[in-house]
Amino acid sequence: MFTINIYLRLALIAVCIFGGVALTAAYGFWYAFPFYLIGIALLVGYVLLGTIGSAAQIMQTSDFDQTERRLNMTLSPRLLYPTNRAYFYMMKGSIAQYRGNNDDAEMYLTKAQGIKVPTDNEGAMIQLQLANIAAQKNKWNQAKLHLRNAKAMKVTEATIKDQIKQFEKALNNRGQSQAAMQSGGHRGQAAMRPGGKRRRPKMR
Repeated sequence: MFTINIYLRLALIAVCIFGGVALTAAYGFWYAFPFYLIGIALLVGYVLLGTIGSAAQIMQTSDFDQTERRLNMTLSPRLLYPTNRAYFYMMKGSIAQYRGNNDDAEMYLTKAQGIKVPTDNEGAMIQLQLANIAAQKNKWNQAKLHLRNAKAMKVTEATIKDQIKQFEKALNNRGQSQAAMQSGGHRGQAAMRPGGKRRRPKMR
């Protein structure tokens, strides 16, 4: 995906607008019109698209600090095109989760969940991340709900399908272990209390 370096974009916006103002003062509006047009187009692109494209490229290198700095150069997430807004919150949530801040991660991913994403692949990834956070907080019913949501989506990427299977397997193994522990506990209690009372041996 082609992206303009954010610093170059901001420099071009400034040059075009201020250059347009100077040309307007010297020669009139129509001489400056191309500069205004280019400057406004670059500004609108910056407002609607933000810095999501370049931040995503940085995130591929696992440099989360630099990724967050680039995301923070977005003018306002609320002004972003919906798809880019969803990616903004997804990346912010992933960074927070990587740093172990599950509360912030859950907040950002919940915001992303409420926005329509381009494909079910992204939707399933959001649900999986929320399921992982719920599991870390021991909110197992919530984790299962997010897992069901992920499984209900039409996922086409093999990696995401495998992650869904792995998470489901981990949940099932936990459920079996918990059931076995409870069952063992009940058997132990029954063995210690046959008939409800323990009889004393007869004295000879």
